[in-house]
Amino acid sequence: MLKVGVVGLGYWGPNLVRNFYANDESHVVIACDLADKNLKKISRKYPDIKLTKNYMEILKEKVDLVCVATPPATHFEIAKFFLQNGVNILLEKPMTAKVTEALELLELSQKKNLNIFVDHPFVFSPPIRKIKELINQNRLGKIWYVDSERINLGLLQKDVNVIWDLAPHDFSILNYLFECLPVSVQVVASRHKHPYCEDLAHIVLKYNSKFIAHIDVSWLSPVKIRKMIIGGEKGMILYNDIDQVEPVKFYEKRIEIDVSKVSPFHPVYLTGDIWCPKVDKYEPLAKMVENVVNTLYGNEQPVVDGYEGLKVVKLLEACDKSVRNSGREVMVGEI
Repeated sequence: MLKVGVVGLGYWGPNLVRNFYANDESHVVIACDLADKNLKKISRKYPDIKLTKNYMEILKEKVDLVCVATPPATHFEIAKFFLQNGVNILLEKPMTAKVTEALELLELSQKKNLNIFVDHPFVFSPPIRKIKELINQNRLGKIWYVDSERINLGLLQKDVNVIWDLAPHDFSILNYLFECLPVSVQVVASRHKHPYCEDLAHIVLKYNSKFIAHIDVSWLSPVKIRKMIIGGEKGMILYNDIDQVEPVKFYEKRIEIDVSKVSPFHPVYLTGDIWCPKVDKYEPLAKMVENVVNTLYGNEQPVVDGYEGLKVVKLLEACDKSVRNSGREVMVGEI
């Protein structure tokens, strides 16, 4: 049985506790948080889990894996401590607050022959898995663009801006679907209600072969929207994460140029069926936990390892650089 410790029991940590506790091959033996109220919540639900306010005490339980669900600025220090002491690590997104920190953790994990996992839950999402399948089947043809909205009223974070809070989801989805990083990043962002962090941002990612992705992230929207449109030469996909019935819709719509006409430019708009592929039903976090456990038992390869986490942190740093330079285009390779 895999012995697991969890550091951070605020918003996301209890979800990690629940899923590792429910997995047949793992058991949460100890959890850590500084707040008494968070410790009490875990104690009521899982009375057999030991509790502590000092994450260093987790080592006494001889755990195989520690999950870190604390603010991003603390990830490096906590993860480095456990890696130095021979423990595998799972980090909540984003992996670290700096690219240099992520690189140092990766170097240490290689030296110690340990695993770093990063919690990018949408990579395990059934709708995203279905979209990946459709792309691999060439249902869309050449990809032209991605247009994504991830907006809501709040929740304003104390320690990061809206890009670091919300965009990691979109970045991890794009990296998973297309298996490449963009060439450049350009961001226009503003701050209205937050005292020192941007709470609204428009992000443009430019890829090779004329492919562009546009991402809106906001804490200032009156409605919650989680939508992504993927447009290609043969068809288009609408992904709505809030729609629990039909989260993925495929539109057989495209534009052709009729070269037989005398006019040099004669577009033809073709409209076919709209269909909703069957999408599996399971909790993405449970699937992620399954992959982590199976990887540590040597039965699978990690789906989201530290290198995938590093890619997202690179994009986040590129966004910050663009914001600091009034929306200037930043080459990702320079980060």
